[in-house]
Amino acid sequence: MQAEQIEIAQFLSAHPPFDDLPEDALNNLAQQIEVAYFRAGSDILNYGDDISDLYVIRSGSVESYRRNGDLYNRMDEGGIFGQMGLLMNRKVRFPVKAMEDTLVYCISVELFSDYCDKFEQFADYFEADGNVRLHQAVVEQADSNDLTTAKLKVLLHRDVVTVSTTTSVQEVAALMTQESVSSVLVTDANKPLSDDPEEDDGQVVGIITDRDIRTKVVAQGQSLAIAAEQVMSTNLTLLDANDYVFEAVLAMLRDNLHHLPVLHKRRPIGVISLSDILRYESQSSLLLVRGILAQQSVEDLTHYARQLPSVFVRMVNEDANSHMIGTAMAVIGRTFKQRLLALAEEKLGPPPIPYCFIALGSMARDEQLIVTDQDNAIILDDSFDEAQHDEYFQALADFVCDGLAACGYSYCEGEIMASFKKWRLTRSQWRDTFASWIAEPKPQALLHCSIFFDLDGVWGKTKWADALKSFIAKEAKANRRFLANIASNARNRTPPLGFFKGFVLEHDGEHKRSINLKRRGTAPLTDVVRVHALAVSSRKQNSFERLEDIIEAKLLPEGKAQDLRDALEYIAMTRIRHQAWQIEQGEAPDNHLDPHLLSPFEQRNLKEAFAILEKAQSFLKFRYQNGAGLK
Repeated sequence: MQAEQIEIAQFLSAHPPFDDLPEDALNNLAQQIEVAYFRAGSDILNYGDDISDLYVIRSGSVESYRRNGDLYNRMDEGGIFGQMGLLMNRKVRFPVKAMEDTLVYCISVELFSDYCDKFEQFADYFEADGNVRLHQAVVEQADSNDLTTAKLKVLLHRDVVTVSTTTSVQEVAALMTQESVSSVLVTDANKPLSDDPEEDDGQVVGIITDRDIRTKVVAQGQSLAIAAEQVMSTNLTLLDANDYVFEAVLAMLRDNLHHLPVLHKRRPIGVISLSDILRYESQSSLLLVRGILAQQSVEDLTHYARQLPSVFVRMVNEDANSHMIGTAMAVIGRTFKQRLLALAEEKLGPPPIPYCFIALGSMARDEQLIVTDQDNAIILDDSFDEAQHDEYFQALADFVCDGLAACGYSYCEGEIMASFKKWRLTRSQWRDTFASWIAEPKPQALLHCSIFFDLDGVWGKTKWADALKSFIAKEAKANRRFLANIASNARNRTPPLGFFKGFVLEHDGEHKRSINLKRRGTAPLTDVVRVHALAVSSRKQNSFERLEDIIEAKLLPEGKAQDLRDALEYIAMTRIRHQAWQIEQGEAPDNHLDPHLLSPFEQRNLKEAFAILEKAQSFLKFRYQNGAGLK
């Protein structure tokens, strides 16, 4: 090849989709390319004209427009245009104008079509728009994850063993021995399934495990003749056979369960035990949680917490998705809180009045990662008397917050911790506080929204937290001025995209030439989702689950909520993998990523995810206008 053609091949090899072409195909392409030059302000393509080439920008920049004249896109070096026209009747769909003196490479339609026929990835690049490509990347990522695709039914290897409510405990024990099982399900024939009332044994109303027989019958000196219904546990967590394995893991983590009944069309078909899960997938996060509960002091917990980074890295290496990792890390964080609270009550004695210790922010949303601080507060019973009770709760809060800090959950720089008296309020005071934030959304109140409006009870009267969430959902939806203000606030942290949709990097400081993936990515996306969730009165806390409510409410134009979901997943996983890589390199994990360390494919998808965020923030301005009805 001539020197000029070699230079063209080198240029193309640095830009998608040409970077995926075999070397001989790339060289062949370089030898057949023509070069064109356009002065600044000149029209390159006009709507409706015939088009016979694909254009690749070698230098300069262009703008493309929609048919109505609205700006569609800006592109500079490496940008491609003309593909829509080539794919649709060879007529220009998006007019293009040179913004500055611009040099372009022209690839004939015959050559373009030939390469689309020969190279699948090359064709995929042009036949899917940006959002679709991002969605494909997220799906492919999920498809490679066995935990997200494996369903509970793959763990069921034997028929379910059931007894009736009147079966004696002795008969139950004999049956468990005969069947070599550690649990049986109890069904009630007086509660038949509605779709099969004649031929079934009734609904599952309880479960009996070998532990129940030991602790509730033998240890208590009960007669072996008592009925199963007097021994069974009735507070059941039921799963469907089509639920995923990771959902069973999370249910066991949350409720500290060893057995989970599995149903299909409401009919019992099996029981998943802890040993089944462990055999299938040695989920170290599950083992870590159980280990936390066994620690007997803050010093023990501090030592035990050193395992957390390796647990995080292991989950990433096992291709868990961001929802799984965020939930597992949040459950682990809650468990540290719960164990510290138990130790605090052992030290200080029983609480003088009922209370609820609440988690706020990312832990409440099940979106916690390895780099996190502690955000928490306390809801006190309305009988709280400062003179009598405050000393106890100050000591309790200090014990927990100091213990969390020792375990790696740094103190909140914004002082949003239960150790500060202002965040230990009675139930009535919390309701009044949220009501005032919603009624008078002042700047400080709006700042609190991103933390306090995501809350979850972790200890004590946790139902108080649920009641508070319901109150917030009801009050926020009814106050359009509040929604307009938090929507405005959610536009403050913009994605790091420049005029030409390139990355905007930090210019100075310790993290020069990097992007803060939390501050400029996941956090503003979470803010956007929260606004819409409050508008539809969603009680959910997790952003992905909130998006399900938003989709169901049809609040957004079709497909937009799904785009937000894909963008959040992609940016979150980029952030997670970056932190895991830092840990493996012996570095302290952070949220700052040099995007040039990513492959061209990853860079393109990250830009598209940021572009979705940018559009979503613009939509907030349109959707929630202060002083006007919601559109």
